[in-house]
Amino acid sequence: MSKMKLKPGVLTGSAVKEVFAYMKEVQCALPAVNVIGSHSTTAAFQAAKEANAPVIVQYSNSGAQFNAGKAMPNDKLQACVAGAVAGAHYVRSLSKAYGVAVILHTDHASEKLVPWVEGMLTHGEEYFAANKEPLFGVTGGEEDGVDNSDVDNAKLYTQPSEVLAAYDALKSVGAFTVAASFGNTHGVYKPGNVQLRPDILKASQDAIQKERNTGPKPVDFVFHGGSGSSEEEIRQAVSYGVVKMNIDTDTQWAFTQPIKQYMDSKDAYLKGQLGNPEGPDSPNKKHIDPRVWLYAGEKGMTARLVQAFKDLNSFGQFEF
Repeated sequence: MSKMKLKPGVLTGSAVKEVFAYMKEVQCALPAVNVIGSHSTTAAFQAAKEANAPVIVQYSNSGAQFNAGKAMPNDKLQACVAGAVAGAHYVRSLSKAYGVAVILHTDHASEKLVPWVEGMLTHGEEYFAANKEPLFGVTGGEEDGVDNSDVDNAKLYTQPSEVLAAYDALKSVGAFTVAASFGNTHGVYKPGNVQLRPDILKASQDAIQKERNTGPKPVDFVFHGGSGSSEEEIRQAVSYGVVKMNIDTDTQWAFTQPIKQYMDSKDAYLKGQLGNPEGPDSPNKKHIDPRVWLYAGEKGMTARLVQAFKDLNSFGQFEF
């Protein structure tokens, strides 16, 4: 089939549904990148440009807070709200300049974070009233203070009956994605410690198709917690209807590693503004400039995301 053609900028509404339907047909998915500010966001844009595919830019509550500034008061989660809203506007402004298509998401949230979601919805309603499109596409191990590392292993596997119950509850509301658990966890673990079972996704799709007389693969699944997964496991999950894979731990490492390498290699130049192996009065400005090592981090993160596009079979599947 011919490649799907998209316009640069933020995709919303029916455009997102069409992208997800196309991806299930060609068996590919998109990385959902947790961003914390401009540097990680532009790294995601550059990866999407190189992959010639849309990217899902995603804010967690703590990522949104960091985007606003950790020093900003947050007693009512106002920093989380402000950071997410500012990030959404930043993405809308710059994605078109990069020539890439973006789907805006939030990461998951626990009950205590409801004020964060409500705050974004308020801003979203105001934005919709003025622009006739939503500001976000919102979806609701250890991550952001939610620690489930001690949960019974059996609970890491969602049953098809539970996915059917979610489908029935949400179908009348509108478009939705389901982050079913099939052994996936946050973070990177030693091989063999986590047993992924993507077949659970297939069983759920088959059960819903049979029980509700739908077409094939009626659910848009999310691979929530994909760091450290093998290409074979990722491709199998995608073949069963995964359209989105959250990636955070791997991109954090990809951003930090080249910065660490830079700091190590330039250590003698980073001890002061003056003085290095070239002489006691030699300036170090070009070495201490944060733009040098932050850009190294951006490039490392971009490279890791390009690999994610390839693992998810979405590299080169679109046209702009």
